[in-house]
Amino acid sequence: MGRGKIEIKRIENASNRQVTYSKRKNGIIKKAKEITVLCDAQVSLVIFASSGRMHEFCSPSTTVGDLLDKYHKQSGKRLWDAKHENLSIEIDRIKKENDSMQIELRHLKGEDISSLHHTELMAIEESLDAGLAAVRKKQMEYHSMLEQNGKMLDEEFKRLQFVLQQQEMAMEENEMEMENAYHQQRMRDYNFQAPFAFRVQPIQPNLQERM
Repeated sequence: MGRGKIEIKRIENASNRQVTYSKRKNGIIKKAKEITVLCDAQVSLVIFASSGRMHEFCSPSTTVGDLLDKYHKQSGKRLWDAKHENLSIEIDRIKKENDSMQIELRHLKGEDISSLHHTELMAIEESLDAGLAAVRKKQMEYHSMLEQNGKMLDEEFKRLQFVLQQQEMAMEENEMEMENAYHQQRMRDYNFQAPFAFRVQPIQPNLQERM
């Protein structure tokens, strides 16, 4: 007896569903490889599992991008909206500008200039002269800024030195005033004790005075 017809519906058991997916995925990719070799066909296959994992196959003779371009041209269907098309155009423009800047940079370094015309060499020379002038101007501004900062530092040093001298003079004056005050206090103390000095009298009275 032949095998019974299998009803095509979602497999509820997660384990069985994963096993079936793995087997059928491998079978589809195998068929895509076979038709590529046997029939010289260009095949692109992309599979996304329920987990989000992607599996893909593309014929070695082409790329997914080339096949999408062919599909877009032959089917007439818009694969991208206007926003994405504008973005693609902008990316291409930026790539061209980057390539142009890389070439110009090599020319400025003196590389790959043997094939340039006289006018192109003149333009490079003018660019180099302008760049050199800008560098010199920046250097002059830098030196001027250093000189200005040096003058400011000198002025600040002189100001601080003057302040320090003033403080030292003030401290010396305070010391002199304290010394003068100390000596004056000593003199006052001495003058205060002098009036109370007395002469020592003998114990026996003077006999001459009695006579």
